[in-house]
Amino acid sequence: MQVASGAAGSATALRCRVPIPHPDAALLRALLVQHEDASGTWPALLWRAGDGWQMISSAVLGGGTGPRTWVLNAQVGHGYTRLDPDRHLTEIAQRHGMTGRGVGLMTAARVTEGAFATDGGVEALVTAGIGVCGWAADPATPARDTVPTPPAPAATVLAPPAPAAAADRAMPVPGTINIVVALPVALSPAAMVNAVATATEAKVQALLDAGFDASGTPTDAVCVAAREAGEEVLFCGPRSEWGSRLARAVHTATLEAALRYRARRLS
Repeated sequence: MQVASGAAGSATALRCRVPIPHPDAALLRALLVQHEDASGTWPALLWRAGDGWQMISSAVLGGGTGPRTWVLNAQVGHGYTRLDPDRHLTEIAQRHGMTGRGVGLMTAARVTEGAFATDGGVEALVTAGIGVCGWAADPATPARDTVPTPPAPAATVLAPPAPAAAADRAMPVPGTINIVVALPVALSPAAMVNAVATATEAKVQALLDAGFDASGTPTDAVCVAAREAGEEVLFCGPRSEWGSRLARAVHTATLEAALRYRARRLS
């Protein structure tokens, strides 16, 4: 597997179709597994984190805060119709030997096009499907299926992406940006919340850098994992020691995943 230098600091991002196992992953050792449903066989990313982790997440399964021992990011078909995704994710995890409390995320994005990045001990794994995207505070404009223009130089303002072809607009491609982050330190409850905000800020910055006129998709999810043991870090904003590392790792991984998505849509 080829590893290339990232855009910020010591961050690195994997540049191959299957993002894991990654040689730089000391914490977030996700595995590529498979699961089946009525629509076929699909890949999923499974991190057997084990004991000693506190997580905060917006995921449909295991969301909120507390001890968690695994994280699953499962790809499903675009026509997914089950109304019990939490139960479905539990079933998938159990088939792969997972017990106890974990976090389950779901996406129609291609998880094999995800991207990994690390910065100063913080690790991030991001999968990105950005077919239906928009701005969070834009109630007058419906979510739209877009294909972005190539990113402009950093010193200029990005132009809005070109509209998708009529066929694409008629059948939007669903997707989700799922972000999983692992830190090798303990975070206070407030710092855990701050870490989610910092990861979200970095995601938006990466989308703009990738040429998307959007802050995300309507179904984005995030999971931040921190150690239970050790002295708690009190701050995780973007200018704090650990927050800045988290921001760079998430930005690098999100940018890489978004660029892969854009390249495939434009090919």
